[in-house]
Amino acid sequence: MSNSEAVSENKQSPVSHRRIGNGPPVLLIHGFGEDRRVWDGVVNELEKEYSLIIPDLPGTGLSPLVPEMSIEGMAEALVPILPEGPIAVIGHSMGGYIALALLGKYPDKLNSLALFHSTSYADSDEKKQARLKSIEFIKQHGAFEFLKTSIPNLFSALSKQKMAGAINDFIDQQAGSEASSLIAYYEAMMNRPDRRSLLKNSRIPLLFLLGKYDVAVPFSDGLAQCHLPAISYIHILRRSGHMGMMEEAES
Repeated sequence: MSNSEAVSENKQSPVSHRRIGNGPPVLLIHGFGEDRRVWDGVVNELEKEYSLIIPDLPGTGLSPLVPEMSIEGMAEALVPILPEGPIAVIGHSMGGYIALALLGKYPDKLNSLALFHSTSYADSDEKKQARLKSIEFIKQHGAFEFLKTSIPNLFSALSKQKMAGAINDFIDQQAGSEASSLIAYYEAMMNRPDRRSLLKNSRIPLLFLLGKYDVAVPFSDGLAQCHLPAISYIHILRRSGHMGMMEEAES
């Protein structure tokens, strides 16, 4: 299925995904309130050197909810679309939590991991309370109304000035988002464990992509975990908030 978009032929997974490019395989996992199109700005360059697997997570796009909508359950749903050999995984935000769950259960399937505006820390009590408030807003006003108010806050002030049109287009792309999916994602994130020990014990290379103006995963929090892996690399996006693949696609 090179250079194609299709529902996985493996009946064990309902995950809709795109495959494109040639070279070593790379899995790109999107985050909360996104779909696989969030990677469009970087795909053209990456496909020149890599075979990309770009899924819509369960509950997004053509991928239905799965019975187990935990972080671990969504990671499990991705396994059937992976190649037989080891793969590099890049996870954005919630996608990073799912990538870590893959590493925890299937360490031999990953040869490297990039946490893109993501963290190995569990939610703090304060973060859980904020997510509960968001769930209530979604229940009252719907998924799209929530995303219209929350997505702009993910970008740096400079990005909001320079790419207002692109941000509005990105928001419009999420018009089909389902409240049930967003609520399931929030509950999964609230219930995920702390995975710092996983980073400490891992022997694969870890890349941390950090946004200087990220308010969802603050720069200081992202930096604090970078010393944990045995092999660790850091790339700082100095003009970005939480959406570096859009804000600094060229980097």
